[in-house]
Amino acid sequence: MKPRFISFVAGFFVIAACSQPMDTSIAATGETPLPTPIPLPQATLPDGFIVNLELAATPEETTTGLMFRPALAPDRGMLLLWEEDRLVTIWMMNVLIPLDIVYLDEAGRVVELVADAQPCNAEPCPRFTTPRPARAVLELPAGSAATHGLAVGSQIDFERVAGFPVPTEETEPAN
Repeated sequence: MKPRFISFVAGFFVIAACSQPMDTSIAATGETPLPTPIPLPQATLPDGFIVNLELAATPEETTTGLMFRPALAPDRGMLLLWEEDRLVTIWMMNVLIPLDIVYLDEAGRVVELVADAQPCNAEPCPRFTTPRPARAVLELPAGSAATHGLAVGSQIDFERVAGFPVPTEETEPAN
């Protein structure tokens, strides 16, 4: 009797399993679905060129910047952000690639620009300090400023950068 009962139970589970609709989704096949890409923060330069950004907002991140990077693609950059306007010094120690250093005010306008700052691997390394307070620095591959028409007074637009540019009364939504 036991063997019949076991056969009955086993047959029941086979029928139940076969009667379920087959799930042919990626998850059912055991394959890992591709993640949905998260849009990167971006800067749009005056000529419409889009730069995908890496953000540096903590003291450690802004101090490190692009140090030790062997390359920087033409459509990539780093945006260093501070919570208040300040005189910003960029130090090229341990930076391996030449950069254009673009100092920005709270609205995203260029207040100062250093073109073709050269790498430095031993002291003394040059330090580039803006003569006017800045809220952010955009580091780009050397030559980008000239290629894309950046100059003091140029406006750079930003997307997906929390808190930058700083909203003004004119740009804040009405309640």
